[in-house]
Amino acid sequence: MAGILSARTARRLAYGGGGLSLLGAAGYAVLRAQAKLARRTIGARPLGGPPDPDGVYGAGDGPPISFVVAGDSAAAGYGVETPEETPGALLAAGLAEVAHRPVILTTVAQVGAETADLAGQLDRATDTAPDVALLIVGGNDITHQVKLTDSVRLLDEAVRRLRAAGCQVVVGTCPDLGTIRPIRPPLRWLARRASRQLAAAQTLAVVAAGGRTVSLGSILGPEFEAAPGELFSEDQFHPSSAGYAHAAAAILPSLVGAAGLWAPGDELFEQDRGDSVLPVAIAAVAAADHAGTEVAATTVGGRAGGPRGPWAQLRNRRRRPLPDAPERV
Repeated sequence: MAGILSARTARRLAYGGGGLSLLGAAGYAVLRAQAKLARRTIGARPLGGPPDPDGVYGAGDGPPISFVVAGDSAAAGYGVETPEETPGALLAAGLAEVAHRPVILTTVAQVGAETADLAGQLDRATDTAPDVALLIVGGNDITHQVKLTDSVRLLDEAVRRLRAAGCQVVVGTCPDLGTIRPIRPPLRWLARRASRQLAAAQTLAVVAAGGRTVSLGSILGPEFEAAPGELFSEDQFHPSSAGYAHAAAAILPSLVGAAGLWAPGDELFEQDRGDSVLPVAIAAVAAADHAGTEVAATTVGGRAGGPRGPWAQLRNRRRRPLPDAPERV
């Protein structure tokens, strides 16, 4: 797809410029009925609140790494029973194992959070002086029909705030809501399109603000569709323990890279996996369709951009194994 898009076209698609065909009254009635049925199905099996994974993971002689996780229920680990199953715990343990240093995890993510809630979450995280942060947000913006430009502006502000404080930022972009089984066509198709547009727009904003993104859309896509009983929790909406582990394995390499924790030679190995340098608008749209793809700013010939806009590196990183049993100290 990236090879046939112009940067201008990609940017227009990312921000929804293509538009949807206008639906008649009957079409809107069908969508409303489907949305009502999906909400009833998803709410039929409410889950308990996410467990608290905060604490110190790993050990070592170096100074501890402060790691903050912010965003919505996918960041909080809603749907699992033990702290060790949450994405924050999995990733903190993974960072500690790579760095051979302790990692202090602080989770400020909240179930039901929208991008507008990031500012308040980061207020609570400022005392931790985070070295690296993971933000996963956007799904509730889609379901609550938040204006795309407002959602992206608020994410931009959050990333810039963290970067100004010296914190490296990785954003897991909006997951593909079209994979949710209770959502039926044509609502499923509309949810998928909206999710991918937001994910691409998030990438444009995050890279411009100095962060990097990892596409979660396709991670929650074909493999989740193939094994919904294994990768979704009982409410059929949130990931299961296996689902969170699946996503965390794709996010971990980008966190390691953002925190500058690669061992000598590892980063060069990672870059030899079909990476490409593209205008960021094209990279953003391409990443929304490929599992675990990282997008980060780069330079070409010492220049940050070219005739079609800023450059970005599209990385297809290999998934890094997670520790078997993350333990808090």
